[in-house]
Amino acid sequence: MMTENLPSLAAVIEALPNPLLVLDSANRICMANAAAEDFFQAGASVLARLGIAELAPFSSPVLQSVEQVRQSGNVVIEYGMGIGTPRFGGERSVDLQTAPVGDGTGHVMILLLRRSMAQKLGQQLSHLGAARSVTAMASMLAHEIKNPLAGIKGAAQLIEPGLSEQDRSMARLIQDEAERIRKLVDQMEVFTDERPLDRSPVNIHVVLDRVKKLVVAENNDIVFLEEYDPSLPFVLGNNDQLVQVFLNLAKNAVDAVRQIDGRREIMFSSAFRPGVKLQVAGSTERVSLPLEVCVHDNGPGIPDEIQPHIFDPFVTTKRQGRGLGLALVAKVVRDHGGTVECQPRRRGTTFRCLLPMIREEETHLPTTVGSQKL
Repeated sequence: MMTENLPSLAAVIEALPNPLLVLDSANRICMANAAAEDFFQAGASVLARLGIAELAPFSSPVLQSVEQVRQSGNVVIEYGMGIGTPRFGGERSVDLQTAPVGDGTGHVMILLLRRSMAQKLGQQLSHLGAARSVTAMASMLAHEIKNPLAGIKGAAQLIEPGLSEQDRSMARLIQDEAERIRKLVDQMEVFTDERPLDRSPVNIHVVLDRVKKLVVAENNDIVFLEEYDPSLPFVLGNNDQLVQVFLNLAKNAVDAVRQIDGRREIMFSSAFRPGVKLQVAGSTERVSLPLEVCVHDNGPGIPDEIQPHIFDPFVTTKRQGRGLGLALVAKVVRDHGGTVECQPRRRGTTFRCLLPMIREEETHLPTTVGSQKL
C-alpha cells in the first residue's frame, strides 16, 4: 500500500460528508467531525462537553446500540433512528452505524447516514402503501370487472356463428381481449389474500437451489454463481411463497443479463448480519433482520428515474411486462416480516432481501443448516 503524500487521519475524518462521533467509555463525545458540527448545529468544543444521551431524544435507543457494540464487538446498523433535540438541530430520523474503535478502551464510533435513512424508511412505507393500494384495486376489479367481462365474452361467443367472416374475427378479438383482461385480474387477486401465512422452518438455501434449477433449465448459457453462509439459521416462512419471491427476482435478473453481450452472470448470495434492525411501520418495535439473501446480476442496471418506484405496481422496464412481479415480491417479503431493497452496482443490480430468523421458541427443530449439503 502506498503511504507517501497521504493526508493525515484527522484530515480524512474532517472530509467525511456524513456526521461522525467517537464516544469514550463513559459515552462522552471525544471527537466530532465538521459534518457532525453542521448536523447538530454546535461546535466541536460544545459537543465535547456532552454525552450522547444529550443528543438523542428520550425514546431513542441509541445508547442500547452503543452498549450492544461494546458487548458484542460487532458493527450494529439501525435504520430510522431518531437523533437530535430542539437545542441541537431538532430531531431527525437517520440510519446509524455503530462500531467498536478496537483499541480496547471502550471507545465507540457512530456514523450518521442522512440520505440513506430517508430512502430506506420511505421505500419501506411506500412498498407497504403500494401493496395496500394494489390490494384495494384488485379487490375492486374482482367485484366490478370480472362479472361484466364474462358477460361480454359470452355475448361475443353467442353472436359469432351468425356473423360474416370479417365480423367473426372481430368477435374473436373481443373474446381474446376479454380473456387477457381476466387473466390480468386473476394475477392481481393474489394481492387480496391477507390470510395468515402457513409457516414452517425454511432452509433458504434449499429455496435458492430449487429456484436455480428452475431457471438454469431454460437458460444454460448464463453463468450462475453461489456465495452462501452455510450456517445461516432457518426462516420461519412459507416455502412456496419464498420460492416465488426468488424465482421472480431470478427471472428479472435473466431478462437483465440478456441485454448485454459477453459473459452473463447471476449470483445468489446469503449472509448473516446480526446488527441490522428496522423499525416496524406504525410501531415503536424494532425488528432484527439478520438474514440477508441477495440476487445479483451484471446487466445494464435499472434507469435512475425508475429505481425509486421499482416495487410499485405497474412500473416496469420490460416492453411486454405488467409491472406486478416486484410488487408481489414486496408484498410477500413484507408478509414474512422482512424488507426488500434494490441496490445499483458498478455493473448490474442487486436485489437484497432482509428476513427475520426463526426464534427457538417457535419450533423444536434445529435453527441452523450447519454443513448440510444442498
